[in-house]
Amino acid sequence: MKYTDEQLSTRAKEAFDESVEKLDASTLSKLNRSRHKALAELAHPARHQWLRWMPATGIAAAVLVAVMIMQSPSGVEDVIAPANVTDMEILLGEDSIEMLEDLEFYSWLDLAELETDNDVG
Repeated sequence: MKYTDEQLSTRAKEAFDESVEKLDASTLSKLNRSRHKALAELAHPARHQWLRWMPATGIAAAVLVAVMIMQSPSGVEDVIAPANVTDMEILLGEDSIEMLEDLEFYSWLDLAELETDNDVG
């Protein structure tokens, strides 16, 4: 059975009102105290002023990290490159079979890089 928006809204309100009528006094008291506490916190917005500065603080922290990385003497490569990984460890990894099949190509690629580096330097 399909309901129109108005019928659905009416049924939801009726169900909510019915559930509220079934609440005991203790629960109603807790809800009322919580409501008053929430309204009291809204009356004192000065407590939450620091929330306004959170986006600016995040941006400042990101800029600080970027500047520190750019100013490091070794550059970004040291941060990204894995430490102490040898060629043999790479070859013995999961993709080693594919790499071993094209070992001649990788050797040629290494030589080409060395020649390029020698021509530039």
